Amino acid sequence: VSRLRSLFESLPFPVLADGAWGTEFQKRGLPLGQAPDSWNLDRPAEVEAVARSYVEAGSQVILTNTFRANPPALGAMGLANRTTEINREGARISRKAAGSSVRVFGSIGPLGKSLAKGEIEPDEAAKAIGLQVRSLAEGGVDALLFETCLSLDEARIAVETARPTGLPVIVSFFFMGDEQGDRTIGGETPEAVARTLADLGVDGVGANCGDVTTFARLGRRLNDASGLPVWLKPNAGIPKVVDGRAVYTMTPEVFANETPALVQAGASFIGGCCGAGPRFIRAVARTLAQ
Repeated sequence: VSRLRSLFESLPFPVLADGAWGTEFQKRGLPLGQAPDSWNLDRPAEVEAVARSYVEAGSQVILTNTFRANPPALGAMGLANRTTEINREGARISRKAAGSSVRVFGSIGPLGKSLAKGEIEPDEAAKAIGLQVRSLAEGGVDALLFETCLSLDEARIAVETARPTGLPVIVSFFFMGDEQGDRTIGGETPEAVARTLADLGVDGVGANCGDVTTFARLGRRLNDASGLPVWLKPNAGIPKVVDGRAVYTMTPEVFANETPALVQAGASFIGGCCGAGPRFIRAVARTLAQ
């Protein structure tokens, strides 16, 4: 807890995080379904503009454009040999946009290959994650965020692999809401996730990429089970695909209306995921200031 707290000096929790990156890039011409990580090399000005838009919206921590910047995912784009360069550039661009007062967390998403299905071996997964976390650390990020985690198996490997960097680590899961309750893709409950991660010594736990109306419940369950800082970044509702683009119809005001419930649930970080752009972060900032 103290390692995360020390990053923000006198700022009170909850800290305002950033919003969506992928859907912002789609507005700038990224085709639906294509990963934007290569833009760190090909279109750095666009990446910096997105990062800067969140700083201007009031975000106190922003991420890096490196969600799919691991060797298996980049390999599908023929860019595995540029993993280090893409991650270092992602960190550099966000650091430039952040200036001296905003923190930068390195974004690390799923590998895209399932451990449970035998699509990737644990040693290979650790090697892939290790290359990404080292590159982000060398780029100067303040902490590492494993986001949209799908199972505890991958999370365990990620946490152990990140430990040598000495950086604070937050692990954020995607939870499915269904008739059986909130579960990861791997079938784990928020309580199981929170307790396991606390035992592994992470600095924070969280949830991202889901319906905003479910996040107060998720935040409370994660907080009660772990006692750790909780990171919450919900989506701006459920999208519709229009002309090859994901369109989110929820307004920033409706999204921000959930903010008091997230605070009550014990959120230490509040931001937005898919569809929640800078206007959404501004609306959350206004709500937090009330």
